[in-house]
Amino acid sequence: MSSRRSRISDDEINDLISKLQALLPESRRRTTSRASAAKLLKETCGYIKSLHREVDDLSEQLGGLMATMEADSPQAEIIRSILRS
Repeated sequence: MSSRRSRISDDEINDLISKLQALLPESRRRTTSRASAAKLLKETCGYIKSLHREVDDLSEQLGGLMATMEADSPQAEIIRSILRS
């Protein structure tokens, strides 16, 4: 690994911040500056954590639903085919 780090320009950082901001639903209407980059990163972490919780909740619900179905039922097969895709 090289001991020299490639330098990212301010324009590149601002571009990356803008792209990240566009991915966050609650941040799309705000403007960004270098000073708010830390806040944007904090919001991004919070958003990712909320997505993880949502996936966990949905997985739990799906597990509960699958437990109430017969393994060879058409509904169970539909769910399995969706999960495979």
